[in-house]
Amino acid sequence: MTLLRRIAHLDMDAFYASVELLRYPQLKGLPVVIGGGRRREDDLLGRMRVLQPEREWTAADLADIPIDVFPRLNSYVGRGVITTATYAARAFGVGSAMGVMKAAKLCPDAILLPVDFAQYRHYSQTFKNIVREIAPVVEDRGVDEIYIDFTDVPGGQRDGGKALARLIQKTITDNTGLTCSIGVAPNKLLAKMASELNKPNGISILYPEDVQNKIWPLACRKINGIGPKAEAKLQTHGIHSIADLASKDVAWLQQQFGKSYGVWLHEASHGHDDRPVVTESEPVSMSRETTFEKDLHVVNDRAALGEIFTRLCQQVAADLQRKGYVGKTIGIKIRFDNFQSVTRDQTMDHYTANPTDIRKIGGLCLKRVDMKRRLRLLGVRVGALVKADSHEALAPDAAKSVLLLREPSPPTEPHHEQADLF
Repeated sequence: MTLLRRIAHLDMDAFYASVELLRYPQLKGLPVVIGGGRRREDDLLGRMRVLQPEREWTAADLADIPIDVFPRLNSYVGRGVITTATYAARAFGVGSAMGVMKAAKLCPDAILLPVDFAQYRHYSQTFKNIVREIAPVVEDRGVDEIYIDFTDVPGGQRDGGKALARLIQKTITDNTGLTCSIGVAPNKLLAKMASELNKPNGISILYPEDVQNKIWPLACRKINGIGPKAEAKLQTHGIHSIADLASKDVAWLQQQFGKSYGVWLHEASHGHDDRPVVTESEPVSMSRETTFEKDLHVVNDRAALGEIFTRLCQQVAADLQRKGYVGKTIGIKIRFDNFQSVTRDQTMDHYTANPTDIRKIGGLCLKRVDMKRRLRLLGVRVGALVKADSHEALAPDAAKSVLLLREPSPPTEPHHEQADLF
């Protein structure tokens, strides 16, 4: 008997914020945002030691910190961005990647907590290990989401996969205190959409026959791979829902959006996706860095730094092109002569493997660093990678990048305008 293909998408609920609520359970149900800076272990404990010096405050006492001691959004000054927010904060319109200052206008009394990436990575690895013990075919898609192939796993066919999804959900919560939402469907495309239908802590099951009544009424943007620019272009043609998109002829879509992306739009709108669950890890970023033989001064050694930075950008671009990837987050790393390290990054609205793009955005990142000390290390990183032939990269927003991959740009020689970034 041929088994029905059942693919699950598991998405942890407000992951960073939920991990913080394990540390500060007194904040449950309140609007909380994560961002603005990195966590220092003793920030709040130090404040409590001043307010209540008679008590020896330790890490075991975090749950006892009064709510009115926590910093609020309305007291924040800076250019930080929000990593995530609790559902109570999202109700005010606060969301990921929003500037903290903007969020403060929407929800000034929300509690602001700094990020703690080490803790998030710990819980990320924990929940993924739990899933692999139950269903071993897992594709890692980031710190808080995975795809799982339920097809041949015991319980993976029962009620369309609901029994296995419920077991995974319960096991994660029992072992970590965290919740997740799971969508189970015939393929990855539909599974990801299903996981968004019943959040938080929900399970949604889709069959091929559900596409017309459960998927077609949704906005086109709900399809992973349709970005804001593609959505805006679709709307200029009167295409607002997935049903509208599904009604269009594939030849017309190719004419409007290009041959490859047009075919993908047609297939996606009908719920078709034959991508496998890939268990081997894909790179999330590529980087190049160099440590100088002697510390360099940002003014006196400007020309040398400019040449080094340009060469690093060219090397990263060549690595991407050779391995068939494009990325949209460009970052830099600097280590000063006192061994202090600083990183900055910026996300573009398109994917690229072009050394000129990387050099330009990397230069903007450099301008955000206070260069008062000599430099002993400089690095360049390109993150948020996807395959150059993936539907994300083939979207209209990324067309320029794909063309650059097919015809790689020649190395860019350093010149004064580039050197002026230092």
